[in-house]
Amino acid sequence: MIRKTAILLAFKFILVFNTFGQIKNSAYHTVLKGLYNNTVPVITPARLHQKLGSQNNVVLLDTRSKSEYEVSHLKGALLVDYDSFVMEQVRHLPKTTLLVVYCSVGYRSEKIGEKLKKEGYTNVYNLYGGIFEWVNNGFAVYNAKGSTQRVHAYSTAWGIWLTKGEKVYE
Repeated sequence: MIRKTAILLAFKFILVFNTFGQIKNSAYHTVLKGLYNNTVPVITPARLHQKLGSQNNVVLLDTRSKSEYEVSHLKGALLVDYDSFVMEQVRHLPKTTLLVVYCSVGYRSEKIGEKLKKEGYTNVYNLYGGIFEWVNNGFAVYNAKGSTQRVHAYSTAWGIWLTKGEKVYE
């Protein structure tokens, strides 16, 4: 009887924990829905990961700050920094280049994506959920030394949405 009760309690714990995870995940998607203007099409982390594995012509633009980028970034990403972005940073890229912009959650990157589209870039996507969603989906990030688990969580308020990796705050 004790064993049966223990198994039942364990099962209930798993259900509650799983439900909380689903609630938190649902809340994150609700937050993103409120943040995005939907002016730049999004690409999911899974779809981007697939494209990166099959194509070499994807250009990743990290729109976060230099300090965020130095903690970790997507492999091969170019830092364009939201606060100091100028179009000259990407002028060398053909207007049809597949560009994927990202930041922590996708807000800053959408703004840079809007600028790129206004300038005539025709193949611009915003990484849905940003680097947080990328890492939450189990995809790798890198720093100057190679693969890392560290991710700049922007702030403690935003860091709640980063559920995997090692959170780093300045």
